[in-house]
Amino acid sequence: MRFGNECYTWFMKESGAYWDNQLAHMIEVTAKAGMEGIEPIFPWMGDLADADKLEACLDQHGIELAAIAFVQDWNHPEETAQEKEDAERAIKLLKRFPEAVLCTVQMPTGRHDLEQRRQNLVNNVNAVSRRAADAGITCSFHPNSPETSINRTEDDYSFIIERLDSTVTGWTPDVGHIINGGMDPLTKMKDYSELINHVHYKDWDGNPEFALMGEGKVDLEGVTQWLYEEDYDGWIICEDEAPQAVDDPDGVTLHDGKWIEETLMPLLD
Repeated sequence: MRFGNECYTWFMKESGAYWDNQLAHMIEVTAKAGMEGIEPIFPWMGDLADADKLEACLDQHGIELAAIAFVQDWNHPEETAQEKEDAERAIKLLKRFPEAVLCTVQMPTGRHDLEQRRQNLVNNVNAVSRRAADAGITCSFHPNSPETSINRTEDDYSFIIERLDSTVTGWTPDVGHIINGGMDPLTKMKDYSELINHVHYKDWDGNPEFALMGEGKVDLEGVTQWLYEEDYDGWIICEDEAPQAVDDPDGVTLHDGKWIEETLMPLLD
């Protein structure tokens, strides 16, 4: 079980484009925070979408590519031509990093036509995962919880997760999104424990949503202890969406690394 960092912390500003071509900086800060891996967002990887450049930067800072967050709309019964092209580029990149996970995420675009669009999502995620698995890549689906997401509530989870092709894809529980969707994180993780192959941590206080890690209501210590007892051997990726990240993503990342070292790492001894 290892801890890594997700790049969305740097995209909290409305003008996320500011961080184009800045993945090298995020890797450097992740290393300073004492984390071992990073999960960038495809296609927001700038220059480091080039596998040679990415590998060189990771090696320079002693960081592993834990996963790539592959974000798409997936609103149609089958992938669009552009979505399929994007998936092929992500799969090609990950073939250079065979230990990294393809973490599929849907861009929230509204809760209309809910049942059909949830089925569309399942169809698309399964299709991507099958092609990625054929290329030797581990896949995992990551639900989220904005009000416009179709994978945020307990009903959404039951519909989607139970229809995933478990032969080619697993589930990434994001504890902050789970509680933000009205569920208990550890209970939900136990419900689908056999599918967990990647994990995201963020804290939550409901004011209105996320809190700095260690300052919210998610029992991160209890979840970590349970994962340890279950012999979970994958990544725990910190995706801090606290309000402080808007102005100081570097500081938030350094805080999280220190909090993990002082609070969570002793649980693994």
